[in-house]
Amino acid sequence: MPGTPAHYILNDHIVSEIIDIAAGTLDHTVALEQLAAAQEVLRVSEQRYRTAFDTSLDAIAICRMDDGMFVDVNRQFFTILGYCREELVGQTSKDLYTWTDSEGDDHSGVFIDVSGQSSDELKIWENPSDWKRLTATLRKDSVCRRMEARLRKKNGDLIWGVISASVIEIEAVPCVLFVTRDISDAKAAEEEIRNLSLYDVLTNLPNRRELLERLHACRNTRGESSQSALLAINLDHFRTVNELFGSAIGDQLLQEAARRIVGCVRAGDTVARSSGDEFSVILEHLSGAMEEAADKARSSAQRILANLDAPYSLEGHDCRCTASIGITIFGDPDLSAEDTLQQSDIAVIHAKKAGRNTMRFFSPVLQLAVNERNAIEIDLRTAIESNQLTLYYQPQMHDSELIGAEALVRWNHPTRGLLLPGEFIPLAEETGLIVPLGAWVLEAACRQSAAWQSSRDFAHIAISVNISARQFRQPDFVRSVLETLRRTGADPHGIEIEVTESTLVSDVEEVIARMSELKTQGIRFSVDDFGVGYSSLSYLQRLPLDKLKIDMSFIRRILTDPSSSAIAQAIISLARALNLEVIAEGVESEEQRLYLAQVGCHRYQGYLTSRPVPASQFEELMIGMTVVKR
Repeated sequence: MPGTPAHYILNDHIVSEIIDIAAGTLDHTVALEQLAAAQEVLRVSEQRYRTAFDTSLDAIAICRMDDGMFVDVNRQFFTILGYCREELVGQTSKDLYTWTDSEGDDHSGVFIDVSGQSSDELKIWENPSDWKRLTATLRKDSVCRRMEARLRKKNGDLIWGVISASVIEIEAVPCVLFVTRDISDAKAAEEEIRNLSLYDVLTNLPNRRELLERLHACRNTRGESSQSALLAINLDHFRTVNELFGSAIGDQLLQEAARRIVGCVRAGDTVARSSGDEFSVILEHLSGAMEEAADKARSSAQRILANLDAPYSLEGHDCRCTASIGITIFGDPDLSAEDTLQQSDIAVIHAKKAGRNTMRFFSPVLQLAVNERNAIEIDLRTAIESNQLTLYYQPQMHDSELIGAEALVRWNHPTRGLLLPGEFIPLAEETGLIVPLGAWVLEAACRQSAAWQSSRDFAHIAISVNISARQFRQPDFVRSVLETLRRTGADPHGIEIEVTESTLVSDVEEVIARMSELKTQGIRFSVDDFGVGYSSLSYLQRLPLDKLKIDMSFIRRILTDPSSSAIAQAIISLARALNLEVIAEGVESEEQRLYLAQVGCHRYQGYLTSRPVPASQFEELMIGMTVVKR
């Protein structure tokens, strides 16, 4: 076994004393005693050194400075790298260490000295003279601290180490003492933290933050007059799928959608998950010509639409989920990454308005439309707070007898006039304004109900109120409804809450609990637009429902389309089997009413009786009508 540094140093001292003895300068007996004492010191020193050397938790190696040959290594060095002593001692270290820069790129023989420097002041020495540069630094400064490197194990794997190096002499031969600490776990944790901050956990795609960074990089590195494209991809009706089948299936759908999108673009393109059900694609360097770049972007978008439109089979559930795509072509260096992203978002909004499962390109005209939309959003917030909203009422009939009314909101816009729900309810849903809007509608309907209940002529009129899924899921929904009834003085038996099927299929137990609590107070529940959503007998028979409303799309074609007629009759039969009431929406002709009565549906509402009208006109309609209690 090679001698230790302590061994070599003490040997020099002993040799000096032997020379003194030979010269007769020391008494022979004294010299022997001093020699024995020196040997004991040497033995103890070597034992201490070897114990510290071999039991260190850090890997320690001694290499000759001139050629990098291993002189000695400790046990931890063997443990970390998987070699035995015979395979290392006498071999060169320059083939073992793989030094890297701070980005982790492999540069065999690259040393990093970060001693006393910040991370942006790294001094990097590269092949072929890297070892000479390191040793030159050591000869000058005697020590290099906190160098990061990757060490190659015997099996070929690479591990991360932080290394300090210092100069020692062994028998007058300059050597380098390396002390290496394994930081592989810390590096892995650092990489995981980086990935969590820049990548989406579910799909492993870049997230919005990384997308913006890549957009910045694309703008800074693109060639002269090079045009690129950004695609904003929004899955259509993903929320409905998620609510129907649960979040686990929804997550699988997102993962499969991500895989399909990646398969439609080039290897160098970026696919990112911007947010929940939204993806983005950067198509770089398409062409120098705007028209050609647009054609290439359109082709990519068409492939993506076709692939996303294919059926999904997820844990035995078959479903479809199309997409809407907004495209913007960019190449203007003055256009920021944020502006580019906004343009693609604007385009995707118009793709959705065009009917979904389609694409739209950004243009200044679209920008103007979005500006108008933003203005309407601001106006709607004001409308809720400043009494610009009003309720209209549409009669609900049982044959020729009046049984109730559905409350429908209208917006008296100060400059655009009377707006129907279709002109602002979708915007309210998108922005979250549907919650305060829905609360206003419920309050107004309860006040009208209380007013009618205090009148002998109108006391039996029950009012139906539409409640959005988002409003229903508010944690304080039940408390809010009961507080509204108390504050307005309305009788709960005169209020019916209409919900959509998508409201009912998500977290069924919580839905049942909320509905049951309100039903104990006398409130009734109906399912609005029944037949156009995801119906399931398993939840219908469990929920405390009172009524199904046949969607008007079936009623409109009930006399001409056998399929619509069959669906309407099936809903009527289902309601009868579940002991539920059934009412048809959108009845416009006496022929439709008679046909519905023949197949067992005697309740209806629609233009046949009246369009929705203000409360005062509704009261006039009721004069002369037979009003019956439900």
